[in-house]
Amino acid sequence: MYPKQMRYTKEHEWVSVAGGVATLGITDFAQHELGDIVFVELPEIGRQVKTGETLGSIESVKAVSEVYAPAAGTVAEVNAALTDAPETLNQDPHGAGWICKLTLADPAEIDKLMDADAYESFTVK
Repeated sequence: MYPKQMRYTKEHEWVSVAGGVATLGITDFAQHELGDIVFVELPEIGRQVKTGETLGSIESVKAVSEVYAPAAGTVAEVNAALTDAPETLNQDPHGAGWICKLTLADPAEIDKLMDADAYESFTVK
């Protein structure tokens, strides 16, 4: 159910790394739990973040949820399309619904995250 090439956090974010840059978003589980997403607060490009620091937030008809940095780094890019179409997070959370890209301070940090099988087991609890 969850893409095998990605890593996952206990806060329900996914991470895909290529060349020291991590693309991240929320998982299908997270978007399902949130319900219809109506607003996304994106991080500022160039912002340096520490592991676990809040990057932004997602507002749905049910709740507001924070998005956390899965690793330390610098925000390199944001998915500005989410500003006008936040529902993309519901429609394609592991693809077009990516939130931002981080230039990682230490790419090895990603290895500490869950793989797809571990995340799937985590969400069944």
